[in-house]
Amino acid sequence: MYMSDIERAARRLHYYFRNIARDGAPQAYFRSRLERLLADFSAAEAPALSRRLNYYNKLTHVRLPDGLASTVAGIPMRSSRYYYDLKEHARYFPRDFRLNHLFGDITLVPDVPAIVKSRPIGDANENSVLMKLDKFRHFRLYRDDIAFGDKLPKAVWRGSDNNPKRTALIERYQGHPLCDVGLNGSDASDRRSRPFLSPVDQMRYRYIISIEGIDVATNLKWVMASNSLCMMPEPVFETWFMEGALEPGSHYVRLRPDCADLEEKILYYEAHQDEARAIVQQANAHVAQFADETRERQLSLLVLAKYFALTGQLAPEAKIAALWQPQK
Repeated sequence: MYMSDIERAARRLHYYFRNIARDGAPQAYFRSRLERLLADFSAAEAPALSRRLNYYNKLTHVRLPDGLASTVAGIPMRSSRYYYDLKEHARYFPRDFRLNHLFGDITLVPDVPAIVKSRPIGDANENSVLMKLDKFRHFRLYRDDIAFGDKLPKAVWRGSDNNPKRTALIERYQGHPLCDVGLNGSDASDRRSRPFLSPVDQMRYRYIISIEGIDVATNLKWVMASNSLCMMPEPVFETWFMEGALEPGSHYVRLRPDCADLEEKILYYEAHQDEARAIVQQANAHVAQFADETRERQLSLLVLAKYFALTGQLAPEAKIAALWQPQK
């Protein structure tokens, strides 16, 4: 069920309490566990682990410029959720190890290798090393008990007007009989506003639209975890969720950037619901790989281990260093 305000506040309190407790614990305890946690995988698991690791961290050979990096111990606490999500795994490494990081919605590739939440999709983004940052906001999933065929045969979208693609969607489809789209209703004077719909409210619809805002679309994770069909323009940015690995027609239904083909796509999948269900299943499978908290922690540690190794600060075991190489 969608979390109530009380449940959401309790979850936020738990998040901060847990991270403050980690900061207060003896940090040597975490460092003593690093080698075991990094090496805790079998030969059979290595190819899949390597693929994700090298997706997030594409670095091959790096020198960290002097004077541009903070130490693990000196990561600043501004943007506290970014701090806690990075420090959660950086604390396993020596306090004097150095790293660059950029907090916030990053839409450009930095000039030097840096830890980021988001990056442009493409072949020239290796300086953007992805970590699972701001996950309290971006990786909240919701239970969906409504089968695809039992949902409302319409498309839904709510959000802010911070991207021309969103503006085009509203201008073209607000009031359309197959759509319920509009800005979150904070400004009653704006004719584009519609009543607020929670994720669970939106999951009553067969089709949920996901459109990037400043960087990635925040709703994409829970949409792809639901029993509704995700429809979206091809993504431009990616995060730990690996948006750049999503395939149209397999994980989502691709829309034109101006969403002009939305009605056509709705009508097609209304007539081909088995195809829609198959895409939903593939989307659910993509989301499922992020559910193993032990594996997610290990991957986060490996991303940092590769960063520190390629900046000359860490000498990993051969088993770990082999993950940097393409797997057969």
